[in-house]
Amino acid sequence: MKRAGFSTKWMPILLLMPQLVIIAIFFYWPAWHAIQSSFYLQDPFGFGSTFVGLDNYTDLLGNSEYRRVAIFTLVFTVLVTFFSLAIALLLAVKADNVLRGARTYRTLLMWVYAVAPPVAGFIGLIMFDQSWGPLTRLAGVFGWDFVLGVNFNDTAAAMVLVSVWKQIPVNFIFFLSGLQSIPRSVREAALIDNRSATGRFWDVTFPLLAPTGFFLLIINITYALFDTFGIVDTLVKGEPGNNPMTLVYKVYVDGFRGNDLGGSSAQSVILMVLVLALTIFQFRLIDRRIHYT
Repeated sequence: MKRAGFSTKWMPILLLMPQLVIIAIFFYWPAWHAIQSSFYLQDPFGFGSTFVGLDNYTDLLGNSEYRRVAIFTLVFTVLVTFFSLAIALLLAVKADNVLRGARTYRTLLMWVYAVAPPVAGFIGLIMFDQSWGPLTRLAGVFGWDFVLGVNFNDTAAAMVLVSVWKQIPVNFIFFLSGLQSIPRSVREAALIDNRSATGRFWDVTFPLLAPTGFFLLIINITYALFDTFGIVDTLVKGEPGNNPMTLVYKVYVDGFRGNDLGGSSAQSVILMVLVLALTIFQFRLIDRRIHYT
């Protein structure tokens, strides 16, 4: 295959320049500003700032509320990631086996992908409405007095359910594409070797989906940490109080409502470092066990 080339070394740089400018403006500059602000105690109205060194970080690490939010974020991320991937994989396997009405079935599973997170959160408010919400009534049938926005566990359950519902279509699309890319000859050979559908899935299909699953694992962790902000903000109705919230939402609450710009910047830096460390860990350790074919 002939390799494409450029007549001058400046051409590829010129083509990359728009993307590099966008990354510099919307990522590197805000990140540097957050790191710089995390070492200062700033006036929320911009009248001055005082250098405090690592005090913002030490205050965070010694804050019991911050630890509580961090633990909830960890549990929330694990639950959303696991159920989003598991349910999407199950639906993709079933959709891959559908012969009649396959296109309609797949479309119905994918349409949620077009729903924005705040809209998904608003739909969650309707479904869990205290007076006439269908899911609230369903919980009442089993003796569960579901109170969104008041009870910590109820609000946390609603956040997980809505976040999972919103993310399933994305995972479904990728898993279905991965299943359809498995060669027919491999499936026929597996059918001869193993008559059990469950056995064929775990011995043949699931290992071949490992690259797709690894990619979606990273995507879903990132989604649970960052992209659920709109869902959380809508479900807690802008009044976090004692309601559960994620680390990203706490950055917003402390910075824009508590006017603690230095502490909020320190939180964002800690979150950025944790995500960077998690990504390196995944690619260096987990990716070694994944074989791309």
